Amino acid sequence: MSIDPADARKLRITGILWLVTFATSIPAALIYHPLLKHHGSTYLTSGGHDKAIALGAFLELLLIIANIGTAVVPYSIYKRYSDRLALGFVASRIMECMFIAIGVLSVMAAVKLRQQIGGPGSHVASLDTFGRTLVDVKNWTFLLGPGFVVGIGNGVFMGYLMYRSGLMPRRLAWLGLVGGPLVLMSGTLVLLNVIPQNSSGQAIATIPEFFWELSIGLYLTFKYKPATIVSDEALPAPA
Repeated sequence: MSIDPADARKLRITGILWLVTFATSIPAALIYHPLLKHHGSTYLTSGGHDKAIALGAFLELLLIIANIGTAVVPYSIYKRYSDRLALGFVASRIMECMFIAIGVLSVMAAVKLRQQIGGPGSHVASLDTFGRTLVDVKNWTFLLGPGFVVGIGNGVFMGYLMYRSGLMPRRLAWLGLVGGPLVLMSGTLVLLNVIPQNSSGQAIATIPEFFWELSIGLYLTFKYKPATIVSDEALPAPA
């Protein structure tokens, strides 16, 4: 398909931003492991990994910026195909980022708590309740944001938008149309206490959505290169 070079640049930037979401969210999850392990009590009574946790929080702040960018940068393009889907995707991204921000606040509150009354020699029982509460907040924000809202926005909205617009191959768009409802279903089952959070069933349900979002980043980054795309207006008139 022919596309305006300015739009091609927007789509390529959008693809890069999608890849940034992977480059920030996955390392942050790994960095948080000392805090999330044992519901935070071990972290609160240990020597601490304050700088590492702060780095994880910083990465999630970058994640928030990248998330919003994936919706705002291409908005003028997406709305040509569907105003409602484009706006719905922006709204879902903002909602997801709100939950992520609450999670960042919870982990930084744990860092502050450890610095003030925790550390080596602290009584485990006195900090266990606080640690569990803060970690539970972090886990629930992950479930309600990346584990639930994402199914609607990144999966259903983006999947149908890409399927309808032809900006991506329809066979790839089906990953979002299938993966989104699966994420919604698994998140709902966790919410209703039918399956445990972070269970193998929930992990399997997120696989199509994972590859869908990765395919968006890769396809938009490497497909739409402004230097190689010519708009219809720039083509020579037929003889």
